[in-house]
Amino acid sequence: MASDALLVGIDFGTTNLKAVVFEPTGKVVAGASLPTPTHYDARPGWAYYEPEEMWQTTAAVLRNAIAKVDRPARIVSVAVASIGETGVPLDAHGHPTYEAIAWFDARTTPQAEWLDATIGRDRIFALSGMSLQPIFSLCKLLWLRQQAPEAWSRTVRWLNTADYIAYRLCGVAATDYSLACRTLALNLRQIQWADDLLRELDIDPALMAPLTPGGTRLGPVTAEAAAQTGLPVTASVAAGGHDHVCGALAIGVTQPGTMLNSMGTTEGVFLPIAAPLTDPEFGRQGYNQGVHTLGGYYAFGAHYTAGACIDWFRESCAAKTDYDTLIAEAEQVPTGSRGVFFLSHLRLANAPYDDTKARGAFIGLTTGAKRDALFRAVLEGIAMETRLTVEPLVRYAGLAQIDQIYAIGGGTRNRLLMQIKASIQKQSIYVMSIDESTALGAAILGGIGAGVYADMPDALHRLQHTKTVVEPIELDMNYYDAAFTTVYQDIYLALRPLNHSIYALQATYYGH
Repeated sequence: MASDALLVGIDFGTTNLKAVVFEPTGKVVAGASLPTPTHYDARPGWAYYEPEEMWQTTAAVLRNAIAKVDRPARIVSVAVASIGETGVPLDAHGHPTYEAIAWFDARTTPQAEWLDATIGRDRIFALSGMSLQPIFSLCKLLWLRQQAPEAWSRTVRWLNTADYIAYRLCGVAATDYSLACRTLALNLRQIQWADDLLRELDIDPALMAPLTPGGTRLGPVTAEAAAQTGLPVTASVAAGGHDHVCGALAIGVTQPGTMLNSMGTTEGVFLPIAAPLTDPEFGRQGYNQGVHTLGGYYAFGAHYTAGACIDWFRESCAAKTDYDTLIAEAEQVPTGSRGVFFLSHLRLANAPYDDTKARGAFIGLTTGAKRDALFRAVLEGIAMETRLTVEPLVRYAGLAQIDQIYAIGGGTRNRLLMQIKASIQKQSIYVMSIDESTALGAAILGGIGAGVYADMPDALHRLQHTKTVVEPIELDMNYYDAAFTTVYQDIYLALRPLNHSIYALQATYYGH
């Protein structure tokens, strides 16, 4: 392998689609980004991606990034990290049969309810290690069969988002274990497809892509894909993985006692664990687990609208004022946002509450609560929600405490949010220097597939990271602890009946 070899990692995220070119040390050589092409239906809660548009946007991002590279022939590998629950249904010729339902799309709520009544959420958890939620791929498959029977009749393969992009790059269909976990159809302990469950649901197990570890070489970039992307045909494509898991890989969060807070449009709380957790209450509360790209397992809690809450506030309440101005204004507001609290359930609740009918809210509004206080309340609400998710997760994992918290992602650039998080968590947070950790995790997997690294430990040893430490402020820590225990953790429970009534009203007039 040439000493100047380059690796490409693709990060197909909820908000942006990125391609980043790295040296094997993790140094960024070039990169490009475009908005993820998401379509929103007029029906409440519906969103989707057009598969061909997914590919064309990926190809454009690759072209833009590679155009900045001196001697693109140095690129030896590419792999993809992506959102976890969206899949593309394909026919026998490899052509999409239907749109790719967005991971957060709510149309599949009836299918999740049917699975609960027919199979049972505890049985699904015992098999897959996952909570039963509408977002997962199995619910999307059932919806496709029931609501789009013509497309379903032609569907012979289901590829997760990263798998579909890899398929377009090299023509090989496969999925890695970390993405397979997000389907609800993987037997977590045996790490193989749950064929019996699929047959019971009258779904052909052959629909699911062949399983392979992340970092497995799939094949070379095809001539057609090379012409569209700028990648050399000498580059190899490797199986990628789930975005949060790839981010954890890039940071080296692999041992119990360490925690990754992956902060983007969604937020992941990621804890390595030694073995799958078996307490069904873990699944009932909306937590999930899966196979780590490094081997072993992880436990996971998601905040489905963390960064999305900030974007929503900026667009809806601040006339798209730049983030630096909003942060500077909020820094002048006293801790506690003048008594305003924000519940960040803009799509659904987060663990430990498994509730797709939950909705967000401002609580404690007064005429004195201006834009600056409301924005600070949004940041405090996001951080409170993280603590609400973390504390039960740590207990389920059998940990007395978290030894070290690492943070990655675009949210770490919000200095006020990071300071609030450290004070609410009552613990130092290590902010890693990697701006594109998810793409780097994918690039590492590609490098392993191409032989740039001997194995995962070799890859992690060769990466060069720096980090900064955000310390909690004692006075803020004391206030936030009281606010969390006496107010915040009760807000969801107080609003739950009203939110369910709102959901029922919407369903009556607009459908699910």
